Order: sequence, then structure tokens, then C-alpha cells
Amino acid sequence: MTTCFCGAERWQPLFQYSAPPAGETRFAGVTAIYERAIVQCISCGHCMARHALPLNNLYEESYVAATYGNRLRATYDRIMALPVEQSDNAGRVARLQWWLGDGRSRRVLDVGSGLGVFLARMKDAGWQGTALDPDERATSLARDVVGVEAVQADWMTAEVAAQSYNLVTFNKVLEHVVDPIAFLAKAKSVLSPGGFVYIEVPDGEAAAADGPEREEFFIEHWHVFSPLSLLFLIQQSGFAIKMLERLREPSGKYTLCALVYGNLG
Repeated sequence: MTTCFCGAERWQPLFQYSAPPAGETRFAGVTAIYERAIVQCISCGHCMARHALPLNNLYEESYVAATYGNRLRATYDRIMALPVEQSDNAGRVARLQWWLGDGRSRRVLDVGSGLGVFLARMKDAGWQGTALDPDERATSLARDVVGVEAVQADWMTAEVAAQSYNLVTFNKVLEHVVDPIAFLAKAKSVLSPGGFVYIEVPDGEAAAADGPEREEFFIEHWHVFSPLSLLFLIQQSGFAIKMLERLREPSGKYTLCALVYGNLG
């Protein structure tokens, strides 16, 4: 049995699926053999996916194509046009501006940059951004449309200059990887002294009350967090928390966000 971030090994069934819930992206080779479950740690409330579906190389090959098709630029334009009060990314940037203040050096690396909307808004706020994503379509959009540096690579094997960034961001990324501890811990190598990491993950503890159809529990998420399990993840990755907040975003997503710091070994 898998050990939770909190050290517990006792899990209880939460949701069971035999077909994709409404709104979930259909990935090639998955729907015909669709069987999966969500289990929840009895001690800290962390949720994990249980299945044997073929999701290897999902983000290098089919995630962007299946999620956006040929609408990548159109989706970027639509989200950028949202009023501030309707934009998750505008709220994200506002939180960071509030939490971090106006430091002199403002270099941000966004891991799993996706559509690039976040970096576009950070650029508008005076930050110099770098997008890192395993999909060439995402990095091309970041470079050609957003106008930021872009690195096409898997984060765990990417070569990024040491101590280069005041801020590293994982916006709805850690839930997509099997080992988020190692994924987060790597950020220490690229943070400049005194730098911070910003994290957003789905809040499974809050979303569970709305039932199994919630997007927080969609197939691409291996992990769905509680405030306590996020705390354990951060500690095990070698960081300490400066801020942690639970919120409901304009899009309706249940979200946990945290600002973390320090190199604790």
C-alpha cells in the first residue's frame, strides 16, 4: 500500500469511475478501458488516483492536442480578454504582488506554462518570465505570442541555470505528476538566494463535498490535496511555508495556494 505524504498507509474509497465524467478530456487509448478510483488518506485527507490507464508521455504528446485541439491561440486570446474579476490568472498575479511586494529583481520561471496566460499577466506586472513546458506548441506560443523566453523540456531533466530565478511557479502542475516531492524539490536548484516558490493545487477536501463529477478529480490528476497534505508535501520537499490560502476561484475551481521558501537541506 502506498504511503501518504503524512506517513499514513490507511486509505478509504472515495469515488469509483467506469466511464469519463462529464467535461473530462478524452485521451486516446483510455476511454475503451476506463476504470479508475479515487482513494483518500484517513489521516490527512489527501486523495490519490488508482488505475492502470496508459497515461505515460501524456504531456509530451497528447495533452495539449486533446485539451485545446487547434484552438490554442484562440483559447489564449479568450482568457486574456476576461475581465479581471473573472480571471483566475489575474487573481494569481494579484496574490503574488501582494505577498512579494516590489522587489528589485523580478525573474520568474513558470514550470508547466501551458497557455502562457499567467506569464503574460506577470509580464504586464513588470516581471521577466521564462516558460518551461514539455510540449513544443506551448513553448512556441510563449515565445512568439507572449514574448518571453521558453524552454521545451521535461522539468525533471531540464537544464536550467542554477540560482537564476527569484520566483518559481507550479500553477496546477504538481497534481499531474506521480512524484510531486521530487518535482517540487528540484526548484531549490534554480532559486536565487531569498527566492520563493509559488504553488497552486486542487483542493480535494473542499471539492469532494460536491461529488465525483468535479474537475479536481479528473483523470489527469494523480494527486488531489488537502491543506494538511500540501503542508506535508512542502516540508518533505525541503521548503517552509510563508503563506497558505484556500480559495474558490472565479472559474469555480477549489484551490489551495502556497508561497514557500528556504533551502532546508
